[in-house]
Amino acid sequence: MVKVHFLGASGTVTGSKFCLETDEQNILIDCGMFQGRKDLRRSNWEPLPFSVDSIDVVLLTHGHLDHTGYLPRLVRDGFKGKIIGTAPTLAITKIILLDSAKINEEEAELANKEGYSKHRPALPLYNIQDAENAIALFRDEEINQWIPLSENIRYRFRYNGHIIGSTFIEIEISGKRFVFSGDVGRPNDILLDPPVKPEWADFLFIESTYGNKLHPQDNVEDRLVDLVNKTLYERGNLLIPSFAVERLQSLMYLFWKLYMKNKIPNIPIFIDSPMGNNVLSIFERFPNWHKLSPKEYKAMCAHVNIIDSYRQTWETIDDPRPKIVIAGSGMVSGGRILTYLQQLVDNPNTNVLLVGYMADGTRGRALLEGVQELKIFGKYYAVKASIHHEESLSAHADQKELIDWMDSIKNIPERVFLIHGEQEALLEFKIKIADVYKWHVYIPEIFETVELIF
Repeated sequence: MVKVHFLGASGTVTGSKFCLETDEQNILIDCGMFQGRKDLRRSNWEPLPFSVDSIDVVLLTHGHLDHTGYLPRLVRDGFKGKIIGTAPTLAITKIILLDSAKINEEEAELANKEGYSKHRPALPLYNIQDAENAIALFRDEEINQWIPLSENIRYRFRYNGHIIGSTFIEIEISGKRFVFSGDVGRPNDILLDPPVKPEWADFLFIESTYGNKLHPQDNVEDRLVDLVNKTLYERGNLLIPSFAVERLQSLMYLFWKLYMKNKIPNIPIFIDSPMGNNVLSIFERFPNWHKLSPKEYKAMCAHVNIIDSYRQTWETIDDPRPKIVIAGSGMVSGGRILTYLQQLVDNPNTNVLLVGYMADGTRGRALLEGVQELKIFGKYYAVKASIHHEESLSAHADQKELIDWMDSIKNIPERVFLIHGEQEALLEFKIKIADVYKWHVYIPEIFETVELIF
């Protein structure tokens, strides 16, 4: 018997944590932070409903915060095993954990200084030392190689696009294969190769972020050209909240290519994401994990202005020229983009371009839904900027791409579990899978435990 504990990303998108409890090993797949709704974010502060010191190993699908951001808390609460991922995944996770820890410390300090938290004193979810303690447990493994964990358990990582280093994970337990999709990438990503497809799955755990949607087929380059021209005409600012991993590099590449094709003028482009700057070095360190040549990488980086300090952030805000600013975070849940929005979101000449998925409860979702005021650090700011959305830049596969990703599975899975989705997406994706493949599909609830007997 294997018990599957759904500790996150169940009935919701973020907080990815799935624990396989077996007689030989307790395996945690991903260890992410909840984002979005306040009730979910509160769960980050609660102890896991599973004995942390009984977990033997953590396997990571990729480095995003909602898949890795809870690791420092896990280690603080008693985890002492190995944290395993591909080399790029662990390099990204290190950057993300240290950045997240710093942000947590700074936000707690600001809350205490300005008194907008009901907690006295406000404390960080974790600190830099907690992050470093987690990083000390990292161990990297190659893709496509079966690695034994115990007598009857082995695993391997397989390439699945999405971001650099990203994989899906296959775990064999007494001959039964468990497949955890992680976040499945796009078949035509501008920086990454198409995802590899699984060939066998007795128990399939598949993401459903866009389980009810198809990405638009509009021309991204044309949309960006229009926005740049609008920004120049209005002598305003184009603000793009962006995930530091992959999305930021994709946007840099697109704007550089548009300039090289003479489709846009040499408008100043500012990259204000300390974490994103660090992730750029990951692309340089792992050239076999992406499509960019060394020459393209260097030319792309030379085309933009990298902001190195908070002082430069304010200099950029005060710069009167029309410009593009790409800053973290992608769902406007934190990061440098908040400083720009504080100063510029009430200006009608400001354009805000949201790219990719915006989780329920985030400022990004609120802007998409037409909110009139935006709450930032306890204060409200009128939203007079024009809000735009470009879903086709998403790094997540849509419904059709997810269905296609499963089409190489030769057997009929005993169970398919839908994870990483909001309720509407989960329900529609369940119907679609049943219609196409006639498979038995189940939608687990948060903190549910399912027993699998074989």
